Amino acid sequence: MALNPQPKVIIFSTPTCSFCNAAKRYFREKNIKFTDVDVSRDEAAARDMVRRTGQTGVPVILINNRPIIGFDKAKINQILNIKD
Repeated sequence: MALNPQPKVIIFSTPTCSFCNAAKRYFREKNIKFTDVDVSRDEAAARDMVRRTGQTGVPVILINNRPIIGFDKAKINQILNIKD
């Protein structure tokens, strides 16, 4: 029986964003692997984030390409099927 593969999680963030850091800490606590993209240093990624979501603020979290704007724990839990 195959385990469900972990969804692809990307977080667009900046080092000074407290909600970004809280989201990353939450993913680590739940043992969820994620790719952290620092949009303060990566202009192309920042443009990509705006193109995908229309958002200029961070964090923007993509879970299997489904965008979550901000650290919306309820939505993250729902998509990742986490029981809190």
